[in-house]
Amino acid sequence: MKAALFAVLLAAPTLVAQSQTVRIHAATVIDGTGKALRNATVVVQGSKITGIETGNANATYDLGQLTILPGMIDVHAHVAWHFDKDGRYAARPGSPAHEILYSAENAYVTLLAGFTTIQSPGSPSDVDLREAIARGTLPGPRILTSIRQINERSGTPDEIRQKVRQLKTDGADVIKIFASASIRDGGKQTMTDEQLNAVCGEAHAIGMRTMVHAHSPESIKASVNAGCNQIEHGVFATDEVLKLMADKGVYFDPNVGVVLQNYLRNKAHYLGIGNYNEEGFAFMEKGLKLNADMIKRAVATPKLMMPMGTDAVAGAHGHNADEIVERVRQGNQKPMDAIIGATSLAAKSMNLDKTIGTLAPGYEADLIAIDGDPLTDVTAVTRVAFVMKGGKVYKHVNPAAVRAAGSTR
Repeated sequence: MKAALFAVLLAAPTLVAQSQTVRIHAATVIDGTGKALRNATVVVQGSKITGIETGNANATYDLGQLTILPGMIDVHAHVAWHFDKDGRYAARPGSPAHEILYSAENAYVTLLAGFTTIQSPGSPSDVDLREAIARGTLPGPRILTSIRQINERSGTPDEIRQKVRQLKTDGADVIKIFASASIRDGGKQTMTDEQLNAVCGEAHAIGMRTMVHAHSPESIKASVNAGCNQIEHGVFATDEVLKLMADKGVYFDPNVGVVLQNYLRNKAHYLGIGNYNEEGFAFMEKGLKLNADMIKRAVATPKLMMPMGTDAVAGAHGHNADEIVERVRQGNQKPMDAIIGATSLAAKSMNLDKTIGTLAPGYEADLIAIDGDPLTDVTAVTRVAFVMKGGKVYKHVNPAAVRAAGSTR
């Protein structure tokens, strides 16, 4: 953690708002909506994009053969989750300073990986981190948070409605719901239909979005029928519920490329804490194959909207773009569609599609440049050489250094 925080301090003096016109040129610009422009320049004034032009005249940053994308968006990343000083998953919060420092490290690593916006579902410490980043005090992605979660133990329907209202008062951006058990516990539905109707109905009534942890077909169906906005995970999703989500216009964020792989890779850091036991890890091993089957069927489901989320937990921050790679590799998703899922569609799922996720005049100057053409080699999204957020440059390195760093991941 100390090395990353030292890097934050070193980076801080460079984060000065740019009032002059800045021109960023690259061999290819992908705008986030499905268009690719060759030999193009993104023009930035202050924190906004003012135009996209052809050619490289008067480029402030000539990025050569790199590809420019909108800043990527992860709609499900637990920025507060971390390993403690002993390398173990910190299941219980430490001191407020301890928590915010680890969260700041995770935010910085995530930003440098090309993610300029994340949605964290969620931790109370997210609020202070969100505000510090918004003030420019700390470098990190724009953060939306649920602050807390609602589950089967949250009370009666009336008590749940009150908790939804309180979350809005407390500054939550989204309501996070646990409608099913974790995959480590089989994923069965845990909240009643009445509870789900209460939380999603109240959220809708007061203008709040909802995202639902749901693995089983029953929990997915109940959540969709309750009017919830977005389903997370869905390891056991059937063709029936995939079609139901598509028909109802419910977003589906399947998390197939990062979270289980990270747990298994870091088993020693989690094992023996809570339900991170041998049985739970066996479920996660099986989940890899279930996910591989599910994502193929999800991609093949007409009109199913899949914004990109990772469920990044301790150990996964900075590896968020692996989700894009695996949706293409495992699910046969077209690379352009996977990029749209991580940019304009992700922004739309958070009601931010008029401000971020697209490279066009009037949008926030959130953009990155990657080493390679992701339309022919999707792994290029993991090789980030340039990061701008809100018109401020946070990363600008030689692509050769990015390739070398990538080889050690």
